[in-house]
Amino acid sequence: MTDDLIIRKSGRVGHISLNRPKVIHSLNLDMCLAMTKALLEWREDDSVEAVIIAHCEGRGVCAGGDIAMLRSSGLTDGKEGRAFFYKEYQLNHLLFEYPKPVVAFMDGITMGGGVGISQPARFRVATQNTRFAMPETGIGLFPDVGGGSYLSRLAGRLGQVLALTGARLDGAECKQVGLATHYLEAGRLEEAKERIAENPNRIEGILGQLTDTVPEARISGNLDKIDRFFASDIFEEILAKLEADDSDWAAKERDTLGTKSPQTCKVALRQLQEGAAMETFADEMRNEYRIGYHVLVMHDFLEGVRALIVDKDNDPKWDPPTPEAVSDEWIDAIFAPLPAEEEWKPL
Repeated sequence: MTDDLIIRKSGRVGHISLNRPKVIHSLNLDMCLAMTKALLEWREDDSVEAVIIAHCEGRGVCAGGDIAMLRSSGLTDGKEGRAFFYKEYQLNHLLFEYPKPVVAFMDGITMGGGVGISQPARFRVATQNTRFAMPETGIGLFPDVGGGSYLSRLAGRLGQVLALTGARLDGAECKQVGLATHYLEAGRLEEAKERIAENPNRIEGILGQLTDTVPEARISGNLDKIDRFFASDIFEEILAKLEADDSDWAAKERDTLGTKSPQTCKVALRQLQEGAAMETFADEMRNEYRIGYHVLVMHDFLEGVRALIVDKDNDPKWDPPTPEAVSDEWIDAIFAPLPAEEEWKPL
């Protein structure tokens, strides 16, 4: 269906390899549809016992979604962008509910849409090259593709920090906090794939045998500060606590938050708060589709992409410009249910 993927079977395993190295394998609609088609076929194919998700050449698994298309759509009627969100979230949900083991190799940049196709996997393999992040607050979007579920279930307030600041975690940190189930040196990934294809009933043992000593996770030294300073679900309270502290760490975090969309930061905090209480992943995706449906055509997303990706002046003019100006009613409108015929539904 698309040259942007290599889909094949090897041994008793189905392989999906993302193949858009010039844009760090960013997802487009055709890729989502092709992955969904393959997964549905393999779900019913007894000769396929497991699925491997990885990437071809390049420095990352997936840097996100097709942001240029989304902005172009948002500048008009939003129809194309909403169709992408709808199908992408169906793919995310399909992976989350998939009955056969999925192994996602998070070797390199794993952000946005890349998180959406790796975090549902039963086995998530990080390496020394892994750079995990949900940087959406910087472009006025929000940590979607299941971020409200995955991030809200991390220990303490780490998920809130990742959602608000877009901070990057390396492979050792991903393993430490549970975003990865295993840590391998990148040079051992091909051996892992080959052995899994031959013995998909022994995935846990194979990854365990190939696992290297995990380096010290730097994030460990900051978890107590994260829990203390980011304890609130009210954005203004987090900012006030950081401003009241004279440490370099607090100042750095406050400065980082000052560059983000106030609207998106408030959306993210509410998204994680609601996500933590969601009974099913389908409920989470329905909630996120509502958010995406509204945010896609709003000022902050269009302006954020302009400033950081199109013009690259890195000087977005957020509107509303301050956290105080983003009212509860404003956020309520972003989370508002859609007409019944437009609500998101799983496959």
